[in-house]
Amino acid sequence: MDAKQLASLEPALNDFVDSFGKCFRKPTFKHFRTYLLGLMEDMPRKNIETIALGADTPVRTLQEFLSQFCWDHPRVHELYQHRIADHHACEQAIGVIDSSGHTKQGKHTPGVQRQWCGERGKIDNCVVGVHLLYTDNHPLNPFSCMLGSELYLPQCWENDQVRRDLAGIPDDLHHQPEWQLALHMLQEALSNGIRLSWVIFDEGFGKVPAYWLGLDALGLRTVGEVPSNFRCWPTSPKYDSLQSPFASKEARNVVTHSPLFRQQPWQRVQVKDTTRGKQVWLYKAGRVQLVGSHHGKTAHPTDRRYWLIVAKNAATGEIKYYVSNASASTPVEEILRAAMARWHVEMWFERAKQLAGLGDFELRKYVGLMRHWLCSRIAMCFLAEATTRLRGEKSADHLRASDDGVPPAAGEDNQLLAEVLA
Repeated sequence: MDAKQLASLEPALNDFVDSFGKCFRKPTFKHFRTYLLGLMEDMPRKNIETIALGADTPVRTLQEFLSQFCWDHPRVHELYQHRIADHHACEQAIGVIDSSGHTKQGKHTPGVQRQWCGERGKIDNCVVGVHLLYTDNHPLNPFSCMLGSELYLPQCWENDQVRRDLAGIPDDLHHQPEWQLALHMLQEALSNGIRLSWVIFDEGFGKVPAYWLGLDALGLRTVGEVPSNFRCWPTSPKYDSLQSPFASKEARNVVTHSPLFRQQPWQRVQVKDTTRGKQVWLYKAGRVQLVGSHHGKTAHPTDRRYWLIVAKNAATGEIKYYVSNASASTPVEEILRAAMARWHVEMWFERAKQLAGLGDFELRKYVGLMRHWLCSRIAMCFLAEATTRLRGEKSADHLRASDDGVPPAAGEDNQLLAEVLA
């Protein structure tokens, strides 16, 4: 947004920003507002230097605001989640777990190493964050925001004390797999009043049996993609044995050879994936047992059963495998429609990098990186709230608000608020 567009939203912006005021001393709070405004303004890059120069603020001051100044960013994060719980509660709310890589040069950015970078689609030098998105999944006027972000700390950082000290990595922060970070964020969101109808994720998380058990322990209804070699039992094994007839089977073999799937016809369901429009998928589904525990080399099935769903795109032939802990009475069509809502997180990352400088951090301290991600989330939340309000109200009181009365279809506007104001 340009300065005039921001000015037209100033009353709402002031109320929004002031809700976090208790977490700052007065001079520091001024820098918080400056940084948020800089992240939302129309700039080619939204790093500290560009934001500081645009606001006529010393660059060093904004650097210290993120990395050194005393302000209670955990409390800001908590208040932010309380706001979502209070103002955006929805019975159809979906939580989306995803990880995102940000390409970085050198070796001093916290958590950087050569690892898979989704941004580049290959192994590259990058920082990886695990994120939790919240969306009401509204078909025409969706509201989405990022509830939380955690830094994935690679194993190579665990015992490199010199590197940890230089990056300001806290002593109690250790290497954890991404799925454990996801469970922590979900537990935190629940404790802050967030309620979710579904939690969804890709096969990077779904492939881990322990992750499913952790989700069950949190009482969350979930559906996630799993790889074709994900192991399960279509029928309970008669004996604890490593022999092939009693061992768990790969999902692709279950859906191909098990009578549970082979004897049922393909069903059709129409799913709206907004990044690609409406699609028709064919599916088969059955109840299976997952790998619940190991004793030595022997795997034991879970006591409860889960949905295993194989879905095939009618147009492209693409095949996906899903697992869900939803009850046996839950319609499979409902499960699939929830699973296909991952486009919300893809769209959010695209917008956040363009509109709120999510990936434009140039920080060598852990605290600074986490505060930058927090400010980007907060900036995007304000833009999403303003967009949702303007699409719904089409108020003439706001600068250049459209009055055609027809809200744009979900996902069509990559410029978010800018296009609503255009």
